[in-house]
Amino acid sequence: MTDSDERKTPRGHGVALFSGGLDSTLAVLLVQRQSIRVTALTFMTHFGCDVGDRSSCGSDPYPAAERFGFEVKLMHLGQKFVDMVREPKHGRGKHMNPCTDCRILMLREARDFMEMCGADFVFTGEVLGQRPMSQLRNSLNLTAKQAGLKGRLLRPLSAKLLKPTEAELSGLIDREQLEAISGRGRKRQMELAQEFGLEDYRSPAGGCLLTDAGYSRRLRDLWDHQPVTTFDDLNLLRVGRHFRLDERTKAIVGRNEAENRQLVGLRRPENAQLEALGVGSPITLLIGDVSQGNLETAAALTARYCDAKREADVAVTAVTAGGTVNLTVAPMPDALLDELRI
Repeated sequence: MTDSDERKTPRGHGVALFSGGLDSTLAVLLVQRQSIRVTALTFMTHFGCDVGDRSSCGSDPYPAAERFGFEVKLMHLGQKFVDMVREPKHGRGKHMNPCTDCRILMLREARDFMEMCGADFVFTGEVLGQRPMSQLRNSLNLTAKQAGLKGRLLRPLSAKLLKPTEAELSGLIDREQLEAISGRGRKRQMELAQEFGLEDYRSPAGGCLLTDAGYSRRLRDLWDHQPVTTFDDLNLLRVGRHFRLDERTKAIVGRNEAENRQLVGLRRPENAQLEALGVGSPITLLIGDVSQGNLETAAALTARYCDAKREADVAVTAVTAGGTVNLTVAPMPDALLDELRI
């Protein structure tokens, strides 16, 4: 066996939490260059952490994996993530974002995967002090402990500022080849990207949908009025303008053709679907109590956002479980619109 072959033979196996962004990619490359096999886990949720989703906290993981030769596995957190968002043990950020609990859940999944496949350690692209809620020193220690990874969780970008992990103490990982990055600056990361030949990377994401004020309002409203929800209910939060008509009922008005198609696709048989006749119009879903009064309110909302919104009266059709209802309504005035908006 040649020296080159020895360098290429994996000396160990690390499991990465991989968003596809710059920090997590650099963490993989720092570990990989020490002849460590890397399996990268990319997590998906119903709150915007989806591959290629521009509202996401992540990026498409595959281009970097294909270029640099590591494996990516997609893991959907499903209902366990929804349950965690409902009742986080460690509180929330400014909006509905339970960043510490989110990190713990993902790390537990990575720990289970590490144990299942016999890997040596878990690592992440976290940077000490980069995020105020989840990446302060106490938070980093807490997440490692709560995830059952104390001593087995490596943060390559900040490793020299943190206590050595078992992988470093055993000599599996050379601590001197790791980094001592802290804070929100990106200078050192960009230097490393140039060193590794990593040119196509996204700017830092703002976080998942749970960090968005508008989305968080809609989520709170949903859980306040509908304690039992489905994944379709959560998916609808990402589409259109939302209005609360009464304790049981809301309307969602599409903003463009793509959202109209989404609303049609997510409509249930008991929902009413409204559209203005003969003009460019949004699709509106009426969810809840499909009474005559609520149909008229939803029709006024539809008229307000259609191309005939300056007309005195607009013809709107509503497809309900009981058949088609035709209505003629005035577009809703802005004052009432603002009162109903979620």
